[in-house]
Amino acid sequence: MERWTTPLWDLLLPPKQRQGELVAILRRHCDDNALILGRQRVVVPNAFVIELLPEIHRRLTAHGVPLEPCLVNVVYRYAAERGYSFAGRVAVDLRPAAGEATVRFRVHSRIAPA
Repeated sequence: MERWTTPLWDLLLPPKQRQGELVAILRRHCDDNALILGRQRVVVPNAFVIELLPEIHRRLTAHGVPLEPCLVNVVYRYAAERGYSFAGRVAVDLRPAAGEATVRFRVHSRIAPA
């Protein structure tokens, strides 16, 4: 089990339990793309696509340990802490990057209705 989850934690929680780069980007997408609808309602993105280098994507998906539910929970917890809401259910989709990607990952987000 440890052999399967190590690549996941390398992406999410670098040494010394610092906030992972991917988690920080998901949180920043929520903050940067918040849509204020009223005093008590702030809607944030609920559909995330994470493009990974093909090798990283292959390693993370080869063992059948789903990463997406963990990332969805991270987004839900962060939204609850900040008082954010969603237009629909939160979805995270991991995809291999098309073409010749040079960065480890790229995140796209949008507000998707239910």
